[in-house]
Amino acid sequence: MKILVQTEAFDLGAEVDAMSRGRTDIGAIASFVGLARDLNEGSGVQAMTLEHYPGMTEKALAALVDEACSRWTLLDVTVIHRVGRLLPGDPIVLVVVASQHRGEAFAACEFIMDYLKTQAPFWKKEETAEGERWVEARSSDDAAAARWVKS
Repeated sequence: MKILVQTEAFDLGAEVDAMSRGRTDIGAIASFVGLARDLNEGSGVQAMTLEHYPGMTEKALAALVDEACSRWTLLDVTVIHRVGRLLPGDPIVLVVVASQHRGEAFAACEFIMDYLKTQAPFWKKEETAEGERWVEARSSDDAAAARWVKS
């Protein structure tokens, strides 16, 4: 398992290659790349700054990956989340999940992203023509995460 919080960009192809190189037990790899948009809530976004608490963030991401591993049979997981100032089009987050079968890889990848959006301790501030603003949580993200709650 690989969990990184960093300012540098990541390379999806390199991460998938590193995960699968020399392995014959992997039957499926699902991935998600989140990108910074140039429009949010009807306003143009010039840049976005992501902040976090070092140490606490990595622990929260590790707990999230552990939870995914307890729900599905996963062979490997990579989560890379960027922090700092990002421009529209810049990659923000990468989730790569390997398993024996595609269903588990897809489900775990989606689960991790849903929880990253709602539970991970990141704070986003957007720069717009009207000034800076903190990005609030979206009810649609909360609803997506809620479907994974065990009863």
